[in-house]
Amino acid sequence: MFRNQCGSDIQSGYRVCPKCGTAIAWPTTGLAQTRLQRHLRTLAVLWIVVGVLWLVPSLIMMAVGSAMHLVIPGTEALVRNLGPFVIFIIGGSFLIVGAGGIMVGWGLMRHESWARITAIVLAILALFHPPFGTALGVYTLWVLLPDNGGVEYRSLARAS
Repeated sequence: MFRNQCGSDIQSGYRVCPKCGTAIAWPTTGLAQTRLQRHLRTLAVLWIVVGVLWLVPSLIMMAVGSAMHLVIPGTEALVRNLGPFVIFIIGGSFLIVGAGGIMVGWGLMRHESWARITAIVLAILALFHPPFGTALGVYTLWVLLPDNGGVEYRSLARAS
């Protein structure tokens, strides 16, 4: 092995460089992890956490939408009928987004073949939800979008 730091040629049995005296870290015999392998589990956990965080307001909004007609005065018929429905629909939409995030995280963790493309699509949509959605979207695209990432992800999906 040739050391760039001091320019010496080191034999395989050395633990300390004879020229400069620094400790030598030899590479392990196992295969080095790629960027996708290092970041895929973290990315999956982040998607699951974001999905759970979307579920909390969705359940609150759906509960409020269901019980809102009890607190609106009876004179406003349009507001009394339409308000709870709109809030319930928004809560249901949040529920779908949260369930989608959890499913993508689960799929990425299990190396499902559909999860990469779905995560990329959701990451593009998440870019418009600053600051945390934007950060998650950029991180997802950085991990999954490189050209070799698609080939590597397909090989991981086939292996599991």
